[in-house]
Amino acid sequence: MAETLETTQMLANTYEPKRQFRWILEIDGIDAFTAKTAARPNKQFESTVIDYVNQKRYVAGKGEWQPIEIALYDPIAPSAAQKVTTWLRLVHDDPTGRMGYAEMYKKNFALKLLDGIGNVVERWNFIGAWPMQVNWGELDYASSDNVTVTISIRMDECRLEF
Repeated sequence: MAETLETTQMLANTYEPKRQFRWILEIDGIDAFTAKTAARPNKQFESTVIDYVNQKRYVAGKGEWQPIEIALYDPIAPSAAQKVTTWLRLVHDDPTGRMGYAEMYKKNFALKLLDGIGNVVERWNFIGAWPMQVNWGELDYASSDNVTVTISIRMDECRLEF
């Protein structure tokens, strides 16, 4: 005999998804309210082959955190473009050609996901992060969109705290 389930048994009443629009980015020197989009980390491993007779077997090699992309709104004041440029000049200063030391330009920052009432439910710590590419965005006379600055950030390590 088939069992009939009640509607309340089929619904996950305690289920609350994490939402893409509930998060805060904390990077020293960059205003959190300018953040438009951000990515959670992505880790990729090299694949090491072990040849054995007529087969190939694979084991994990070195892991590498892939760069993430962050887009910022660029208000008139405080200018996100100026703040990103200040950070970028610690990596390489065009007027002088000076390259900075890693201890000068690498930063640690956090990406926090929030629940519906503002509690932090997931925290990623980015260790040794620096801007490897900056795009100050496009302009268009036909558009009313906000101006944005996009940063590709390379990091040494990411840690999911909770």
